Amino acid sequence: MAELRDINAVVFDVLGTLVDEPRGLRTAIREAVPASDDATVDELLTVWQRHVEREQQRIGQGQRAYANSEIIDGEAAQRVADHVGLTDPAAIARLATAGQRLPPWGDSVAGLERLAQRFPVLGLSNASRTALLRLNAHAGLRWHQALSAETVLAYKPAPQIYQLAIDTAGCPPHRVLMVAAHAWDLRGAQTRGMRTAYVHRPVGDPPTSSDVFDWRFNGLDELVTALTEEG
Repeated sequence: MAELRDINAVVFDVLGTLVDEPRGLRTAIREAVPASDDATVDELLTVWQRHVEREQQRIGQGQRAYANSEIIDGEAAQRVADHVGLTDPAAIARLATAGQRLPPWGDSVAGLERLAQRFPVLGLSNASRTALLRLNAHAGLRWHQALSAETVLAYKPAPQIYQLAIDTAGCPPHRVLMVAAHAWDLRGAQTRGMRTAYVHRPVGDPPTSSDVFDWRFNGLDELVTALTEEG
């Protein structure tokens, strides 16, 4: 059985786990299309999310050459614009950068700061290098290192992305803890031998009855307390 005291480095998913991606996208959509009611905003958010998910899957399946998150977000913004007849180039361009202005969850900034006093802490995100840099600055996220999946020209849950984190941490995979609010992300980390911790978020992908993760926490504070007391 894994013990928290055996962990030497902690790797965090960013989108959804440390920042509230849907809320940030909704805010940007409202800004771009101010006349939209809640139902329309939700519909446009679905248009955006489905495009991003579909294109990342196509890249993972070899049906499309790698394109970074800025390109795919730009496409998603254009789809949203087409859906509502938005033609203002400046508004569409700003909407395309919505993923760089996502709000952190209430416990994210302080939790990372506490944890970083005891462990090397890394971010591991599907966001491009530039998008991740700007997102971290906007949300106030402080890392020892933030890793973009763009480095290996793939999207999670491709195994080479988790290997990037393991190699960067410089320790055996069973001593590297992957933290995410998405069960699919943790399953990907398990394929490379990483330890896994699910943190509940309202917008996450919860574990199924068949998932066996090392730890489960109700929030980041709970995880940080457990790690800093045992670590």
